Amino acid sequence: MAFSPDYLYAGLISLLVGLDRTAVLQLLICRPIVAAPLTGWVLGDSQLGLQAGILLELLWLGRLPVGAAIPPDDTQIAVGGTALALVMGAGGVEDLPLLLLSLLVALPLGKCGQFFDHLARLGNGRLLVWAEKDLHLGRPLAATRWHLLGLVFFALASLGTYLGIVLPGSLLLPWLAPYLLPQVGESAPWLFLAFPLVGTAVFLGTLRSRRILALYLLAFFAVYLLREGF
Repeated sequence: MAFSPDYLYAGLISLLVGLDRTAVLQLLICRPIVAAPLTGWVLGDSQLGLQAGILLELLWLGRLPVGAAIPPDDTQIAVGGTALALVMGAGGVEDLPLLLLSLLVALPLGKCGQFFDHLARLGNGRLLVWAEKDLHLGRPLAATRWHLLGLVFFALASLGTYLGIVLPGSLLLPWLAPYLLPQVGESAPWLFLAFPLVGTAVFLGTLRSRRILALYLLAFFAVYLLREGF
């Protein structure tokens, strides 16, 4: 399959939102509910990106890359899965079944993000040692350069995860689509229900406060009642 420049544009988005995940600003544009629509908007279909973000957001709502915890890279799964769906869908394939299949392919591939994130943290640990040496020698500017180089490691980790999703995904999807798309299309209503249900179960499993759990359930039922017109 010919290379699409859309993969390059999505790669730039992956760098931006990947840095926001742990290294810079942390404005929460790294969350799937933002990263996927942003990718879709850049590639020409923000609505499909929003659907991807909604399906993925709850899965990692309670698993954040804080401290020593390294969960799968939900940010790059959102970006890579959306990019795969939009690029592969340019040939006229049905959007929603292809989106679901793309996310199902991207989810296990996103595990490579833990490997790249681990490498970035190891590299930054070495930079810290070198920065401390420069500070002891009275060279603060040199220490600052080591600090800024740490951003490069996180950027490379984001890009590596994105490529780890998109490259094998772009090879697997054309092969899997003829066999699995009809089944995914038939199961689409159940899959759209399964994603938020599994995500809700995962999120509730991370809660440690009964008060938060009660507020969550109250908000859930309030939204449901409003949707039903009560």
